Amino acid sequence: MEIKIEGLEAKIGDTPILRGVDLTMKSGEVHALMGPNGSGKSTLSNVVFGHPSYEVTGGRVLVDGEDILEMEPHERARLGLFLAFQYPVEISGVTVGRFLRRAVEIRFEGQKEVRTKGFLKDLREAMDFMEIDQQFINRYLNEGFSGGEKKRMEILQMLMLQPQFSILDETDSGLDIDALAVVARGVNKMRDHDFGALIITHYQRILDHIKPDFVHIMYQGRIVTSGGGEIVTELEKRGYDWVRAQYGQEEEVHE
Repeated sequence: MEIKIEGLEAKIGDTPILRGVDLTMKSGEVHALMGPNGSGKSTLSNVVFGHPSYEVTGGRVLVDGEDILEMEPHERARLGLFLAFQYPVEISGVTVGRFLRRAVEIRFEGQKEVRTKGFLKDLREAMDFMEIDQQFINRYLNEGFSGGEKKRMEILQMLMLQPQFSILDETDSGLDIDALAVVARGVNKMRDHDFGALIITHYQRILDHIKPDFVHIMYQGRIVTSGGGEIVTELEKRGYDWVRAQYGQEEEVHE
């Protein structure tokens, strides 16, 4: 799968946020997206997945050459895209087991039959791998979960749905050292397949566990520079002052 973002512009209300984003990513590659608060990183993920609060005012998002901007979010998901939310929502009345069973059925509709016995076996194995208590199968999705449990649940969903490409929007935020290692292990397990990811983060620590192939810096609604791990090292040393010095003073942009 190839995702090509070309000149993407978007706003919320009268406020422009994305101001011409260009980025190409492929299955088999892991990209990291970093940048100061308010640079538009989360907006990019929301626009790619069709959040209704944002208006696209220019550009394209191509998946294997097909522009997906007119598709509904569920249609984008069926293509093999996955979004791990920065703030996972609670769904009262829908258990983890039922939610994932239906999601897997829809994801693989027409490709394979989802049998209850096989599904439960796969789910329990994935839960063990993510160190999630089996009793969570019968709990309502994310209801009463801690922040770390919600983030692990996002990666559990990814393991079950087997997307070709995932955007992980600050999945590392609020995680302690042990939970971060578990989440990273789940992402790295996906790399055994033809899987790609965009990891949106503020911190180097998750990138110590998940080694990115490419690192991009977003500033004032654009990707201003790209490279390898040396960019992360530079950020740890100097913060974003060198980005501001090179690309101008930061304007008010919302995530």
